[in-house]
Amino acid sequence: MRILLLFCSVALFGADLTGIWVGQIPTRNGETVDIAFQFTQTGTRLSGKLYGDYKSSPIVEGIVAGELVTFVVLAEEQAGNQINDSRLRFTGSLKSGEVELTRERESSLNAGNKGTSQTRPGQGQTQTFRLKRLA
Repeated sequence: MRILLLFCSVALFGADLTGIWVGQIPTRNGETVDIAFQFTQTGTRLSGKLYGDYKSSPIVEGIVAGELVTFVVLAEEQAGNQINDSRLRFTGSLKSGEVELTRERESSLNAGNKGTSQTRPGQGQTQTFRLKRLA
C-alpha cells in the first residue's frame, strides 16, 4: 500500500526539480550565454534563483504540475542608461531528464520611477532552451 501511495504522489507532483540546472540561452544577436538555476521544490511549489554572470534573481510564483513547469524571475536589467525591473515568465516541461523552457518578458518598468521602460530591439521575443541537472 505504501508503495502505491508513493507511486501516486510521484505521478501527481512529477519529478523533484530540486537542485542546480544549467544550460545556454540564445541572445538577440544569435549568440548564447550560460545560465544556471537553483530550484527548490516543495510539493508543487517551486522557488529558487536564476544565476547570471554578476548577480542572482529570485524565482517566484513557481508551480510544478506533473511534467509542466512555470515560474517568474524578478530581474533587474540595463537598457542604455536605465535600469529596469522586469518580470520574466518561464514555462516548459521535463522531458527525458532535461527541462525545456521558454522565456518571455511579461513586463518591464523603470526601476527609478516605475514608469515606462526603455527596451532594446528584439526584447519582446521568446527564447526556448534546455537545462540539464548538474550532477
